Order: sequence, then C-alpha cells, then structure tokens
Amino acid sequence: MSNNFSNLSLSEPMIANLTKIGYTTMTPVQEEALPIALEGNDLIAQAKTGSGKTAAFGIPILHTLKTEEFKLQAVIMCPTRELSHQVADELRSLGKFKENIKILSLVGGEPVYGQQKALESGVHIAVGTPGRIMDHITKGNLKFDSMKMLVLDEADRMLDMGFLDDIKAIIEYMPAQRQTLLFSATFEDEIEKLSKQFQRDAKFVKVSSDDDEVNVEQHFFKVRENEKIDLVEALLTSNKISACLIFCNMKITCDEVAKSLYDRGFDSMALHGDLEQRDRNEALTLFSNGTINILVATDVAARGLDIKELPCVINYDISHKAEVHIHRIGRTARAGAEGVAYTMFSDREQKFCDAIEEYSDRSFELQNQNSVQNNKKFNKNAPNVTIKILGGKKNKLRAGDLVGALIAEFKIKSENLGKITVLDKVSYVAIDRDASSKISFRGDRIKVKGKIFRFINI
Repeated sequence: MSNNFSNLSLSEPMIANLTKIGYTTMTPVQEEALPIALEGNDLIAQAKTGSGKTAAFGIPILHTLKTEEFKLQAVIMCPTRELSHQVADELRSLGKFKENIKILSLVGGEPVYGQQKALESGVHIAVGTPGRIMDHITKGNLKFDSMKMLVLDEADRMLDMGFLDDIKAIIEYMPAQRQTLLFSATFEDEIEKLSKQFQRDAKFVKVSSDDDEVNVEQHFFKVRENEKIDLVEALLTSNKISACLIFCNMKITCDEVAKSLYDRGFDSMALHGDLEQRDRNEALTLFSNGTINILVATDVAARGLDIKELPCVINYDISHKAEVHIHRIGRTARAGAEGVAYTMFSDREQKFCDAIEEYSDRSFELQNQNSVQNNKKFNKNAPNVTIKILGGKKNKLRAGDLVGALIAEFKIKSENLGKITVLDKVSYVAIDRDASSKISFRGDRIKVKGKIFRFINI
C-alpha cells in the first residue's frame, strides 16, 4: 500500500490541509492503523510516543465528525495534562479543513467551571485525563448520547499511573455501540484484558520497534552520586549540545539538578508533578521555543512531550525499568534524525544496566568519565529569549497580531522572531537572543489590535 495520505478515502479539503501542515506521507503506524480505523473497526495499535499516533486516531475522528451537531462525538483519554493539551492542539491543526470544530481539554489543575461552561455550550471532541473526566461525569456535565468514538492514548502509562478503575468506570457510562481505538507502547496482560472487556473484534497493529534505537548513540557511565553534575556539565559542553532532556527518578532531584545547572550558566528548568500547571506549561513552552535549553524532568511529567529535533537525552538517574529507558532515549533521534543518550549509574545500580542490555539484546561498553573534558568556551545559553504577553486567545489575539505589534513597537525584524505560542490568557514570542540584546524594550506595555497589554521579558 502506498503511504501517501491521498490514497485514503478522505475528503479533498482534508487532504489539502494535511499537505499544508506537512503531512505528506504516512508514518508506519498511520499506514497500518488508518485504513482499519477509517473502516469503523476497533483497533489496538502498539506504537511509541513520537510515532505519529495522534494523527492515526485524529484523522478518523475528524473524518466522521458532524460539526453541525454541537454534541460530544469523541472522547480521548490521556495519562497526563501535557499530553492532553498536546493532542488537543494537534487535532485543532488537523481539523483546520472544517470550520467551527469545538475541541476541549478536560484536565486537572485548571478551573472546573470554565470546562463546565464549555461543555454546556457544546463540544465535539473532549481530550482529557481520566480523573478530570470522571469528575465531570459525577457532576453531570458530560453526556455521551451522541458519542461515536473512544480513544485510549498511551494506555500502558494510564495503567501504570493507577487509572484502571477510573477508565473502567468512565467506559461504563458510554454507549456500547461505539468505535474504540487503543494505543499503547507495550502490550501486556492488563492491556489485553482491557481490550477484551471494552473492544469488539479489535484489529491488532504492531509497529516494529526494531529501528527505534538505530540512530540513538548510547553511552553508559558508572559514577558516584557526587560526580554526576560535573559529568553532566562536561557532556553538555564538550559535545556542544544545544538542547537536552535530563531524566531523574525523583522530583526533588529534578529541582536540585536544574538549579545546579542554572547556577553553572545553563538556561535550565525542572518539570514535575509538584509544579503548578501554569508553571509546567511555561517550562514546556520555553523549552520548545529555544529559551530553555535544558529541561530536567521525571518520567511522568515528560510523558507525551513531543519536542522535535532533540539532539540529546541524559539519564541522570538510570531507570529501574528497561522499557522506560527505551521510552526515554526514544525522545531523541526522531523522524530519522540522529541522537545521543548518556546514562549514569552506580555500582549498586548495575542490575538495572544489565536489565537494559538484556531487554535491548545488546551490550554496552562502559565509558570513562575522565575522558570527557569540560569545554569552558562553550556558550551555555539557549539561542532565544521570550517575550511573555499577558493576553491570548480570550483576548482575540493571534500570532500575526503579535508579530505586527512587536515590529511596530520595537522595530524587531521578522526574521529574528521564533516560535509563537498563543494560549488562552497569555502568549509567548521567542526572539533571537543576539538580536534581542540590541532591542530597546521600553516599559512593560505593548499595544496590540488597539488594546494595551503588559509584557514580561523572560
């Protein structure tokens, strides 16, 4: 079968939009899953984060969506808030060929009342975490009468996080006559049980993971705890790494490592579940737009994080599960790019390294940390700075409005502007660091579309 989207039974406007946003050829999971899902079959797809699975379930949802009916027609359950927002954003991009599609994120850490009002106004697709979805069910805010499709995204992670009972309870409220798509990086007994209980004659698709690590160059170091941070600095500077995701097993370690690297001159931030949702969102935004170059995260916080062109992953703490290690290093070397992963462990953690070797069916030669020399001439700063404007979608602001205002107000050249992220109440504009040093940001106010908004330099 050809892997071109134009060979699927999709509308011409949808094909045109896919081409416009860069979806020209299908990834393996899309090529296997889309024909099955578009025929209305239940599906189990074994595929990892970054494989293109959001489009694999998003396209069938949008293909059958009746936008003239302002009723809930599809529900997508995700393990984390970040992944829920990411999926919702990608669906909005995929759905630009249809007008007035209402997609709502139902996640914790955000006001219930606003979500309730949106549901009352009419929503086509709800994307959320099991806990918050269950909250809305018990409050009587969610009606599934018109629901046609259910997606369980990263089902294995939801089970790992203890959501099984919530998932089962939620599905009991849903119509029996529905299409259910289940996506999981692993296919263990609990996933199989879940499928048998809630799916009908599900077709199974497994995207081979044999090539997952082909472009990931792995290095292992046996080090003492007090030597780790010096080795991290040396690895980053000697290899001139522009952006890196560092994994720690505990939240407190994330904070300590992020602060230590910041004190050493890196633009680093921590990402974990104890942060306020707005702070987590900001950390992700600044990392993705090049204002933060080092993000130090726990596995749960980083789950679903989709950063393109990430050259490096460092396991500050070795994972105690071999599969989790594979997920971690899979954050780099996506879409055929090359990447490198460094893993540190102690004498007593040798068993975890052995488990990774056994799981990967390969052996790793230990590297000598003394061979990694700190490059003191390396520029540790991220390439961009960010202007945070205290206005967003709720104020009817769009990316183009912000570009025009910044050019008019501060004479910024358009080629020096980077990624622009417009959220409900706040917007972020990345600006080239070198160019920004020559710009005089007068005051803390900017006029956009005739209205005055405060801004903050980050």
